[in-house]
Amino acid sequence: METLVFTLIVVGSALATPSKGAEIELALGPTDPTFGQTAKFATQPAGIWQGEVGEGFRSSVETFSTEVGVALGMAAFGSRQAHDLALASLSYGHMWGPVLGEGHWYRGNFEWRVELFGGGQYSPSKEWLVGLTPHLRYNFATGTRWIPFVDGGAGVTAMGIGPPDVSGTFEFNLQPAIGVHWFLRDNLALTSEVRYIHFSCAGLHEPNLGINNVAGMIGLTWFF
Repeated sequence: METLVFTLIVVGSALATPSKGAEIELALGPTDPTFGQTAKFATQPAGIWQGEVGEGFRSSVETFSTEVGVALGMAAFGSRQAHDLALASLSYGHMWGPVLGEGHWYRGNFEWRVELFGGGQYSPSKEWLVGLTPHLRYNFATGTRWIPFVDGGAGVTAMGIGPPDVSGTFEFNLQPAIGVHWFLRDNLALTSEVRYIHFSCAGLHEPNLGINNVAGMIGLTWFF
């Protein structure tokens, strides 16, 4: 009897101290002596998805994106000139809560993001710009490796572009966008999007006609 107790203590201690990162599998003895069924419990490493691939992100998932693109200017909506821009951006994001809309076509996750972007105007003259913009994004859960999203942001910009459309260094920016993630791996996606970008100072200075662009952006997004 003492030998049996000692053996159970040793086995119990071994099961209670698994090595780090290892899968835990605990097999219990027969719970029903008639059928001899064995119950097994296993823990798997939790990925970025709430369920299977494309079924929505876990609420703790974070993102990091890097993108480049071209923003073609429009002499429209008050602007007198078309301002063509070359842009690059870095952004950090975090899912904002669990998957919403279960059972509906709009099932998905909200994500808040902060973007640092910069670049230059290459037409009609060469000028610089840099901006910081918070965004709110909604990622649709499609059940596939293609995850479309809608996005909107509003922030601040410093630029060297001046009259006749804007007044100088300080401008606000507005950025509604649509895009898609195509997952190359479970934690890495090719991201492409189309944005409308508007720069103006909200009447703080004159002139304030504004700069308007349609931008195509492409890059990579890491999920962790």
